[in-house]
Amino acid sequence: MSRRHWREFDSRPRHFGGRGLRHGRPFDHGDLRYIILKLIAEKPRHGYELIKEIEEQLGGMYSPSPGVVYPTLTLLEELGYVAVTPVGSKKQYTITAEGSAFLEDNRAIVDAIFARMAAASRAYGSGPAPEILRAMHNLKLALSVRLGKGPLTEAQIGAVTAALDRTASEIERA
Repeated sequence: MSRRHWREFDSRPRHFGGRGLRHGRPFDHGDLRYIILKLIAEKPRHGYELIKEIEEQLGGMYSPSPGVVYPTLTLLEELGYVAVTPVGSKKQYTITAEGSAFLEDNRAIVDAIFARMAAASRAYGSGPAPEILRAMHNLKLALSVRLGKGPLTEAQIGAVTAALDRTASEIERA
């Protein structure tokens, strides 16, 4: 979703706090902790699952970066609102009694945040599926990383071009 579209939607009173899209985020500073805590209250989750769920709740128009989600999880842990359990190589987050009490004390705020998210999803969430947007971003990032490593040989250029052409053909046939 382009910033222009967010600004158009945000011209309505009180959408995401009425302050516009700041730093690419569709909600106010501090809202993410309420969102993450509520999602963990629904069921224990890993950080990546939280990213995916937030993206889904917003109809694919926004996906929080790990750089904002994981520090928020650390903060929630330090506040005693979530407990962490290692599950394989991942951490699973579970809400604590303190976290449940915090959510209950802030129910109106949490409900308002999720209502705004649902409204934004209805207004702009009919675009490409979140999975497609994520795959597009991954491809762009992979190309950027590879091209940033320095000049490609003729063989490498041919391989990358062939892979992109193959993928484009497959997408056209899908």
